[in-house]
Amino acid sequence: MAYRRFLAIGLVIWGLVILALGQQPSITPESLRTWMTYLASDELAGRATFSEGLGLAGAYIADQLKVAGVRPGGDHGTYFQRVEVLGIKSTNRSSVTIEVNGQKRTFNDGEGVTFPRNVGGKRTFTVNEVEFAGYGLNLSPAHNDYKGLDVKRKAVVWLGSRGPRGTDERRGARLLNSRAAFAVEEMGAAAVIGPPLGNGGQRGGRGGVPGVDFTTAARLDSPLPANITANDDFLEFLFSGSEIQYEALKAKAQQQEDLPRFTLKGVTLTFNLDADYQVVNTRYTRNVVGIVEGTDGRLKDTYVAFGAHYDHLGYLQGALPAGQTDRIYNGADDDGSGTTALIALARAFAQGPETKRSLIFVWHAGEEIGLHGSKYFTDHPTVPLEKIVAQLNMDMIGRNHDNLASESNTVYLVGSDRISSELHQILLEANAGLAKPMTLNYQLNEPTDPERVYYRSDHYSYAAKGIPIIFFTTFLHPDYHRVTDSVDKIEFEKLAHIAQLVYETGHRVADLDHEPVHDFKGPHGTDVRKSLGPDSRRRCRRSSRTTRRSSPAAASTAGDGAHRFNRILGIDRYRRLAFPYGHSAERRFCERASKPGRHSRR
Repeated sequence: MAYRRFLAIGLVIWGLVILALGQQPSITPESLRTWMTYLASDELAGRATFSEGLGLAGAYIADQLKVAGVRPGGDHGTYFQRVEVLGIKSTNRSSVTIEVNGQKRTFNDGEGVTFPRNVGGKRTFTVNEVEFAGYGLNLSPAHNDYKGLDVKRKAVVWLGSRGPRGTDERRGARLLNSRAAFAVEEMGAAAVIGPPLGNGGQRGGRGGVPGVDFTTAARLDSPLPANITANDDFLEFLFSGSEIQYEALKAKAQQQEDLPRFTLKGVTLTFNLDADYQVVNTRYTRNVVGIVEGTDGRLKDTYVAFGAHYDHLGYLQGALPAGQTDRIYNGADDDGSGTTALIALARAFAQGPETKRSLIFVWHAGEEIGLHGSKYFTDHPTVPLEKIVAQLNMDMIGRNHDNLASESNTVYLVGSDRISSELHQILLEANAGLAKPMTLNYQLNEPTDPERVYYRSDHYSYAAKGIPIIFFTTFLHPDYHRVTDSVDKIEFEKLAHIAQLVYETGHRVADLDHEPVHDFKGPHGTDVRKSLGPDSRRRCRRSSRTTRRSSPAAASTAGDGAHRFNRILGIDRYRRLAFPYGHSAERRFCERASKPGRHSRR
C-alpha cells in the first residue's frame, strides 16, 4: 500500500537527518517533499472533510508523531479529537418591503430576494437611506467604490460580477463574497443588497446531501444578517424612482464600464428577518493533536499552539469542464504545505532542544467548509484554553504569491500585532536571527484588506477567544482551489525556510518567562482601546453581566459589549454574526481590558 511505503521512506529520511545532526534535527525540503507526496496524492482523493482520504491523512500524521515521540493530545489518550458537525436545513420566512415615493412592494425569501442560510433568529428594522456603491469593491489603490462614501447605518446596493475594466479581474472575482462583509465591517452599513452570484462546479467527496448546510451548534442561534441577493424585478423597483434606472446600470456593469455612485432618493426599506432550522444529520471528522511537554516546573502547564488544516476540497463530481482531465483537488499548497510543515515542527521540537512551556500541535479538519475543526477545538479544547499563550497558524506557505519570482523569499504575516505587540516583536527578532532573514509582507494585515484574510483561516478561531496569533501564508496563486494545486509546483526550499521561521518564533515564545503582553495594538501601533472612551471598562463589565444572565441566543443579540470586543480584534458585527464564537472570548477580553496589569510584563 502506498501509505506504508511513504511512511517507511519518511522514517528513513528523518532517521538519517537525526544521525547527521545529533540532537538538533533540521527541517529539510526532502522530508517535506516525502510527506507531501503522500498527503497530496490521488490515493487520498482530495482529503475532503468527511472522507476516507482525510482519515488516511490523519492516520499518517499520527504515525509520524508516534515515531518522533510526540505524545497524544486528543481524546482518551489518542492523537485524535472527534469533531461534531451538524447538517441543517433552514426555513426562511424573511421578507423586505420596498417603498419608493409612496409605492410599496414586499418581496419574500425565494421570491425576488434570497436571505442568508444556516443562521436563525428574528428581527425587524427600517432603513431610510439607500446608497448605490457601484461595484461595491475596494481594490485600493486602483479602485475603491467606498472612497468618500458614507454608508453608516444605511443600506448599500452594488452590481456587477467582476470589477470595472482595468482592475485586477481575478482579484475582483475572488472578492465577490467579501463585498457585503467589507461594507458592513469597515463602513458600518445596516444592510447590503447585491445581484445573484453564479455558481461554480460542484465539488464532491464531502459526504453532503443537496440542500443541507454544515454548521456547529454555537452558530445556529446567531442573528440573521441583512445581507441579501436580489433579482431583476426587485432591483428594477428599487431604482424606479432614481434618475438612472436599473437597466442602464446593469448594462454598464456587464460591459465593465465605470459606474456612478448616488443616493436612491425617496426609498425606504423594511427588513423582516425570520428564520429557523432543523438539524437533519450529524457528521463527524477528526482533528489530529500532539503534545511536546515543557520542562519548567512553573511554565510547563502553559502552551504554545501550532496549527494548520489538513483537509481540502475532495474531488469534482459529474462531467468535467471542457479540456480538463483531472477531477481530484490534491491541495498540495492548500494546505498540504502547512500540514507537512507542522509535522516537521512537531518532530523538530520533540527531538531538539527542550522548551520551558509545553507545545501543542493541532491539524484542524473542516477548514474548507467553515473553520469547523478549529472552532470545535477552541470550544472543546483538549488542554485548558486559558493556558494557551499564543497560536501560530500556517496555511498555504509553499508557493510564491501569483507565481512572482520576486516573492521567492517573502512570507505574508497577518494578525501578529492585533492582540500582542510583544508577540509581533518576538517574530521580528526570530526572523532577524535566521541565517537568511525572510522578507515580511504586512499588506494582508491592514484592517481594510478587502481579501479579509484575518478571518479566513483557523487562527481566527483562537483570536476570537482572545489568544494572540500569527498567521503565516504566501497567499494566493492561479492554482488556488483548482485541481492544478499539485506537489510539483511547491517551492520546498521556501517551505522549509518558513517552517524554520515558525520554529524559531515558537521556541522564543515557549521560553518566555511571562505570557506575551496583551495590549491590543493595531497594525499602526495605535491602542484601539483609547477610541472606546473613558467608560469602556464600566461598559465591558455591564456587558459581561448581561452575557452571564442571558441565553446564548439572547446574549448574541445584546450587541454592545460584543461589538466593542469585535472592534478591538478588528472583527466587527458582520463577522460576529457569521462566526459567533461565544461569549467566553468577550469575558476574557473584558477581564484583560479592566485589569491591564495582569498581563503586563513585570
